Amino acid sequence: MVGVTERIKVYTDGACSGNPGPGGWAWIVPDGRFGSGPAPDTTNQRMELQAVLDAVQTLDGPLEIVSDSTYVVKCFNDGWWKGWMKRGWTNSQKKPVANRDIWEPLIALYQARDLTFTWVKGHAGNEWNDYADRLAVEAGFLQAERSGDETPTAIQAPPPRGRGSRLTSPVVEGAVPRDPTGRDAPVGHKLVILGLRPRELGGYEPNETRDAVRRFLTKAIRAKAEMFPDLIVMSGMRLGTEILGAEAALAADVPLVAVLPYPDPHLVWPQASQAFYRSLIGRAQEVIVLQKKEPDSTKSARGALGRRDAWFGRNSDEGIIVWDHKDADVDKTIKSLGTAIGMDELWVVDPDHLPR
Repeated sequence: MVGVTERIKVYTDGACSGNPGPGGWAWIVPDGRFGSGPAPDTTNQRMELQAVLDAVQTLDGPLEIVSDSTYVVKCFNDGWWKGWMKRGWTNSQKKPVANRDIWEPLIALYQARDLTFTWVKGHAGNEWNDYADRLAVEAGFLQAERSGDETPTAIQAPPPRGRGSRLTSPVVEGAVPRDPTGRDAPVGHKLVILGLRPRELGGYEPNETRDAVRRFLTKAIRAKAEMFPDLIVMSGMRLGTEILGAEAALAADVPLVAVLPYPDPHLVWPQASQAFYRSLIGRAQEVIVLQKKEPDSTKSARGALGRRDAWFGRNSDEGIIVWDHKDADVDKTIKSLGTAIGMDELWVVDPDHLPR
């Protein structure tokens, strides 16, 4: 048809070592043009966004932007940006929208251009998503720009990770794990559940608050599974919200991945709690242990938990946090996870407001 311009499909991706840390972004048109660039101190979300912005600024005509970032895709497909602008660039938590300096020009282009957004599962064997990922990792590693009119035949990979290296992992053909501990995140849309410990949930024995949280989590997980058929629930398996989240995942028939800060954290628990833990973890699809040795002090245990939470930040797509707006440790977790994946990807729930 005369006058109809063919829509160009472009794959975008971002990578970051440390989050924050040195990073890179990239975009590529299948069998066509590509571009990539670095940032010395950035976050993974900023690199995902910068890749899209540069692609839209560089390529003319209607575009289909294919991204593995739900942060990017859901903003446009779910209309998040409309609420941000209506509220004066604040999010649903009434806080300033992160990365506004990139979002604002990108949304302006979206309003002026014919752009569509498609989500693709990352690190799952999609050829062009993998190309974009490898180009982004290269840009971050070299801290250099690159562009061309044809698919690159060679992409430089970082050297194997060693002491003192800030690189996330060796880069090979295909999928590139981004976990600096070397423990690859499971494939799928990853939902992490964290929050209050037993004392803030009414105690260690069954009670109305714990039952209400469990029911809510089960219902929420089932709803998420309808949105994301590849949903995976990740739990640190600590007593309290994390165990309730594991129970809810299994009740909703959604795969459970247990992410432990160190081996056998349950051995200091009461016998009944240990038995229940073993029954749950025995039904997990996968168990990831981030540290080989058990901690030898309270300080080292807290350090291991901090590294576990940082791992969740690097490897989660979204999270549910149960919080009473009082517990300082959970507040810290919310801020840390919100910085890593975006506050709009967190669902913060007050147990006192749940139906009994």
